[in-house]
This record gives sequence, structure tokens and C-alpha cells, in this order.
Amino acid sequence: MNDTASAITNSQFAFKLFAELTKSNTEQNVFISPTSVALALALAYNGARGETARAIARTLELGEIGLDELNRTNTALIESLRTLDPHIALAISNSLWARHGISFAPGFLSRSQAHYSAEIAALDFGDPMASATINDWVKHNTAGKIEKIIDQIDRSAIMFLINAIYFKGSWAKPFDPRRTHEMLFTLSGGRQKMHSMMAQTGKFDYYSTQSFQAISLPFGAGRASMYIFLPEQRSSLRTFRRELSHKSWDTWLRHFRQAEGTIVLPRFKLVYEATLNHALRALGMGIAFDRQRADFGGMFTADKPSANIDEVKHKTFVEVNEEGAEAAAVTSIGMIRMTMAPQRNFSMIVDRPFFCTIRDNQTGALLFIGAIVDPE
Repeated sequence: MNDTASAITNSQFAFKLFAELTKSNTEQNVFISPTSVALALALAYNGARGETARAIARTLELGEIGLDELNRTNTALIESLRTLDPHIALAISNSLWARHGISFAPGFLSRSQAHYSAEIAALDFGDPMASATINDWVKHNTAGKIEKIIDQIDRSAIMFLINAIYFKGSWAKPFDPRRTHEMLFTLSGGRQKMHSMMAQTGKFDYYSTQSFQAISLPFGAGRASMYIFLPEQRSSLRTFRRELSHKSWDTWLRHFRQAEGTIVLPRFKLVYEATLNHALRALGMGIAFDRQRADFGGMFTADKPSANIDEVKHKTFVEVNEEGAEAAAVTSIGMIRMTMAPQRNFSMIVDRPFFCTIRDNQTGALLFIGAIVDPE
């Protein structure tokens, strides 16, 4: 599985998950890290067997990719992202927190360490400080942007698989704070509010259709970018989401061309949190949550407890300002027993709900994707 194949798998899963989460959140901000969720699920996949493993593979869009190939590809992806750009800080961390007394299969632990550099620790889950220990790890590995992922530990919990991603990138061309002004931003219901809007003029990778305008704003040396998609006024973010898929995304990326123009973009900062159980069940992973049918026997030794996924929690943070963008994500899996014509000059004023991504332009990995309905 090469980088191209990895990017295809990543975007297919990303847009499926995003679509599922935005079905019932059309009037709310949604901002997720598909890469974080996929890496956490890959850790769980290493301990799954039988139909449970096949269900996770289908959800992740792995096709005929085997476990060993997936692990090698994820190792290469993590290493590639860690050396993204000297102007970008990007950290990817994994950890496995086990209840004292549970015996894990050596192969599961060794794969978690070898391919995902997972930190492995045993904790007394009955100790009130156990959740604080895990949350301290989360806070440290997200530069303090996400302070908590575990509220309390259920008495039947036997393990937590956690992925954390932290990103901070400076724009290749920063916005001049002197051009930032209060402007009207129109919310999806038609209500308007005053909001701080940044502006700059120059040459950008740009693409427009009858339905939307889109721009790529590079970070640092340009390997990673934030892509902004602004639906036309006669359209809507809801309509855009219906058009969004792996195939349309791939097509749109091929149409970006250099053009001279002006971009006006809101400053925004938000925190998003979601439990992914319902979305992952809808995407075909229901068996992994089933106490009678889930099979994670590959995690344990012969005296294994029966186990299933209890809860998949996801938290993100993002801030976009004149200097650049900062984003963080944590995914926790709790286990319990049981050629185109040149573009014309453009003006893109992002004064209504929009879609955005932070993408590694080399591997195609979608580090973060979001629907910004109300910039806060």
C-alpha cells in the first residue's frame, strides 16, 4: 500500500465519517481529525478477529489490505507527517492504558509499539487518580489544547486506546493584522453578526464552479495547506456536503490553478466534542460494540476476558488567525469486558458557513476537516 493508496483510504473514511456526523448537526460547527480516528481504530483492529476485524476493515475502507500492510503503511505515514515541514509543528502520539491484572497478547503489544510507537502502561482503574493520569498524557500531547478525554472510568473498563494529534502551522504568507476588520457574517438561518475578518491579496491556488469558490492557503514551505470551500449564496453548506465525497474531492483537487485575487476569512477558535459510537455503528462497525458478538481475542493471552468497545470519544481544538492555524485532536477507544483555462481574478469573501480542511499535500492525509457554521 503506497502513499497514494493510503491517501485514498484516508479520504474515503474521512468523508464517510464527516457525512454521518453532520446528518444531525446541520446548524452546528463540526470539526474532526479523520487521521486521529483512523489511527485509534487501527490500534483496535490489531486486536480484533473474525467478523469484528472485517467490520473495522470495511469501516476504514481497507479493501484487500492486510493487517501487516496496514501497519507498515501507518508507520510510514506517521514518520512522514512528523517531518512535515520545519515551519510546522506536528506531533502524533499513541498510548494504551490497561487495567492492572489483564494479560495482553505479546504480539498485540509489540505491534502497537513497533508500528504506532504506543506508550503502554498498566493502571489501577479503581484509583480515583487513574483518569487524571490519562488526561495528563492527553494534555501534554496536545500542547495543553485538550485537557480531558476521560471523565470517569467504568468499573468494567479494561483498556483505553488513545491517539493524539497536535498541529501548528504558520501561513506561508501571513495576514496583515492591520487589514483585519469587523464585518457581517451571515449564519445558516439568515441571522447576521459582526465578526473579525482577515484579508489579503495575492496569488493563490484557486478553483470555482457554479456552486462554490475554493482556495488553498499554504503553511510554511507549502507541503500542508488549509483548503476553504465557500458555497455560493444561492447554494448552502448543506447542499455542498451532499456533493462531498472521495471522488468529488479528488476531482476538485485537480482543478486548482494559480490566480490573482483577494481572500477575506474569519478568525475563529472552537472546541468540538463527539461520541462516535452511533456514527461508527452506522458505517458498519456495530459488531465491535456488541457484548455478545465482539471478538477482540487478538489482544489477550489464553486467559483472555471477553471484551467489546464501550465508547469512542473524539475531541478537537482549532484556532485560525493572522499568523496561521493551530489544531489538536484526541480519539479515545474505551474497551470493557465483555488542464484547465487560467482562472480570472477573484474575490472570495468567506462571510457565511463554509467547509475547510488541513491536508498534507504529499501523502494526501486529511489531518482535520470541518464545517464552520458559526465562527466563534
